[in-house]
Formats: sequence, C-alpha cells, structure tokens
Amino acid sequence: MNLLEASLLGVVQGVTEFLPVSSSGHLVLGQALFGIEIPGVVFEVTVHLATLCAVCWVYRTRLAALVRGVSSGDRDSLRYVALLAVATLPAAVVGVGFGDALAGVFERPVVAAAMLLVTGVLVWSIRHFARRTSRHQPTPRGAVGIGLAQAAAILPGISRSGSTVAAATAAGVEPRHAAEFSFLLSIPAIAGAAVLQAPALGEAGSALGAVPLGVAFVTAALSGVLAIRIFLRMLERRVFHHFAWYCWVVGGAYLAAAGVWPALRG
Repeated sequence: MNLLEASLLGVVQGVTEFLPVSSSGHLVLGQALFGIEIPGVVFEVTVHLATLCAVCWVYRTRLAALVRGVSSGDRDSLRYVALLAVATLPAAVVGVGFGDALAGVFERPVVAAAMLLVTGVLVWSIRHFARRTSRHQPTPRGAVGIGLAQAAAILPGISRSGSTVAAATAAGVEPRHAAEFSFLLSIPAIAGAAVLQAPALGEAGSALGAVPLGVAFVTAALSGVLAIRIFLRMLERRVFHHFAWYCWVVGGAYLAAAGVWPALRG
C-alpha cells in the first residue's frame, strides 16, 4: 500500500464510519474496485482507532461530564453509562462468539453491496420515527434494541451509525440525542474490537509499514471529526434521510457491475 492509497482509504474510513453509509462496506468495496489487498486486520483496526479519537474529541465535554458524574455517584450519569453498557453487550457477544465465522463475509463485496441497500432502508426510516421522538435517552428496552442494531452492523454494508440511530429514534429518542448515544456507544465497541484483534497486529503491521498506517490514522481522524459535524448538522436540518439514496445508488450500482464483471463478486 502506498501513501496515496493509505490516505484515500483513511478518508473513506473517517467519513463513512460516522455518516450512515457503512465504513466496513466501503472498505470492502474499495479494496475490490482498486485491487488493494490489505493483509490481516491491522489497517482496519488502525483507522477504527483513529475514528475513536475523533469521537472522543468531538464529545470530550460530554465524556468529561460523565466521568465526573460517575465518580461523584450522580444517578443520571450512572444510569446513562449503564444504558451504554447494556447496548454494548449484543455486539460483544456476536464479536466474541461469532467473529471467526463472520470473517469470510468480508471477502465478499457483493454481500457488502446488498447490505448497503438494507442500510438505505434503515436510514430512510429515521425520517418517519423522528416525528414522534421526545426522549433524551433510551429506556433499558430501547438500549437493548440499539445494541442489537449495533451487533447487526458487524456485517459489512450495515452502517453502525445509521442502524443505531434508527433503532434509537424508533425507541423514542430525539435524533440529536440518538446520535450522541450512538457515537458514545462506538467507544467501547471500537476499543473492544481492537483488543480482540491485538494478537494479530504485530506481523500484519510490519507488512504494511508504519508510515502508511500513520498517514491513514491521521486522515481518518481528521475526516472523522468533519463527518460527525456533518452528521449532526444534517439531523438538525431534517435532511438526514437523503443518505438513503446514496446507499441505494452505490449498493445497486456495485451489484449491477458485479453482474457484468464476475471479478467484482469476490
């Protein structure tokens, strides 16, 4: 991987991790289209850690308030952290219990393209659910639903942000607060995935090189911050559902192209 490829894929990760268009799906499709073969999981873990830094930066004030609240025994802060923990469990169970079984799916770009069509439906549903939302945080049952949506997003092409925000708004959470919960929920999910993949990082990292990985990290982090800002602005302007058309066009176009060129099927 050269520096141009590293920076391009880093930007793709940073933008698509937070915009509801599936980062894993775009990485799978991007590698298939450009013929880039990335050994192991080190690149994906690196750019995901970069987007983790982006979340922590954008929500640094909220995170600091939660830490202070939990330290002082504030009931609201403790309840919010408990809801995040409940919502984290489904993805943790799927990741630990079925991670190896799902690994092969990431080698099939047509699956990622098909799941993008599903993501489009989820994103479009937010327009409907947002009309009757009022909660600032989910109920315990709502947190479980959000967690199940995050677990489903392990599949490439299913947007983590899109599916969790859709689940949160369906549970009655106001869109901007749904986005906050979704982004904060990504912190344990990304950190946990990195820990699980840690034993495989050394060998794969030496194959890619430190400089390309560093470039990818920086571009993913910076573009991630920008993507979060765009995400929130589009929610405020009630044009968030437009991302559904993007998912449908990209997923449908790739499936059509794969029908013509078998090499794209994976």
